[in-house]
Formats: sequence, structure tokens, C-alpha cells
Amino acid sequence: MQNTMGTPVVGKVYLVGAGPGDPGLFTLKGKTLLEHADVVVYDALVSPEILAMCNPRAEQINAGKRRGRHSMVQRDTTQLLIEKAKTHAIIVRLKGGDPFVFGRGGEEMQDLQQAKIPVEVVPGITAGIAAPAYAGIPLTHRAYSSSVTFVTGHEASGKYRPQVNWRAIAQGSETIVVYMGIHNLVHISQELQAGGLPAETPVALVRWGTRSNQEELVGTLGHIAQQVEATGFEAPAIAVIGSIVSLHEILADCRPESLSIMSPD
Repeated sequence: MQNTMGTPVVGKVYLVGAGPGDPGLFTLKGKTLLEHADVVVYDALVSPEILAMCNPRAEQINAGKRRGRHSMVQRDTTQLLIEKAKTHAIIVRLKGGDPFVFGRGGEEMQDLQQAKIPVEVVPGITAGIAAPAYAGIPLTHRAYSSSVTFVTGHEASGKYRPQVNWRAIAQGSETIVVYMGIHNLVHISQELQAGGLPAETPVALVRWGTRSNQEELVGTLGHIAQQVEATGFEAPAIAVIGSIVSLHEILADCRPESLSIMSPD
């Protein structure tokens, strides 16, 4: 794409949060951008209902990352966005949840800025808030929890610190929300107990939060890893840890009736 002087026209990249999956939770701004996008580069966790909102003439590119199955490595994704911005006006980088909450949005924005590509973030509802809500679990409640910690259970190699200090988190927050923690659940549970959380602390795992196939597995910190193994419960899922999970049974009627519930024997 060139202007009348023959010089390249640089488009704009929008880092758009697609939300947790329920299309009703997608933002109006995000929907408008999808409807006008020239290129949509989307992640693995973006729901088909959201992708159906795309401009039918837009080029759609799967850049999804799932454990052990990367469609595109991070540096290639960023380079793709840079190249598409040189030939198209509106490029939507569509990310599950919120781009700036464990979504690598900050990394991509930095790289795009360094390449002199205009970029803007459009926030989305993060799964760490929405999935518990659809399971009838408020993250705060005056009688149960006045603090929440959001933490990743999957750490990248070569990161800025060697590991999450789970023992400190055990002492520092009344409610803990863990993203991408299913594969490290044994270690996380052991460390939180070593940090002082009782084995009886309630835990809820919410898989495919807010979608029609949402599943929940409820147990305790001391036994949740064994329940995952016994039931075959798999990622992607959010873990909620703390006494607030006990409200799940009381407030469960708020969730859609079609959701599948898995409870310990």
C-alpha cells in the first residue's frame, strides 16, 4: 500500500482482548474493529463465535499457542504483524481474555513501537475474573476475602526471576487465581501448603470458562491434584484457591444451566 508520493503507508495494529469465550462479553470496540479489519491474527483460545464477527474479506491467520503445539513462535508473530502493517490499514491482533493479563500484549506492543508501527490496546475481560463469576465464585466478599492475587502457573524460561514465590503468595492474599496452572498443580499445591495454607483450603478449577462447555472441578488444596488425575480434567482452566470458593455451592444457580459440573466423590 502506497500514498500518491509512492512511499509505504504504515497501518495500525490493534491488540484486542477477545474476552474469555462468551461472545456476549466481547467489547463493542473490539467487535467494530473485527468488522473493519484487513487482517486478523488470532490466538488458540479465541472462540469460534468471536471469529465469526470478522470482516468476511479479512485475512485470518492462526497464531495460537497451546502447550507443546505452537502454530507460530512469538518472534514470528510479531514480525508478521510488522509486515502486515506495511501493506494493510487495520490489523487486529486478537487475544483471548485481556492482552495485558498474561497475554504477552506488553511484549508485542514494545516490539511494534520499536518498529515504528502504530499500536493500540483494546482491553478484554480476563478469564481470571469471568470464569469464577460464571461458576458462582465472587473473588471478593466482605465476609471471606478482601484481597486477590493473579499469578501464572506456567513460567517462561529465561524470565526475569527464577520462579513464583508460592509460599509468599500463600501468606499474602486471601484469594489466589492461577492461570495456566493445571500442568504444575502438584508443585503449586505443595508450595502453597508449605507456605501455610491448610490442606483443607477450598479449590475450584474452571475449564473453558463462560463457554457452553464450561466444566468445574471442586475440591481441596490437599487433594485437587489427585482429583485432576482421577477425572482426566485438562487445561485450559483457571484455578481459584481460598475460602471464597465455599460460596460456589450457594451461588451456583447464577451459572447457565447447560454447564457440566464435576464434583469429588
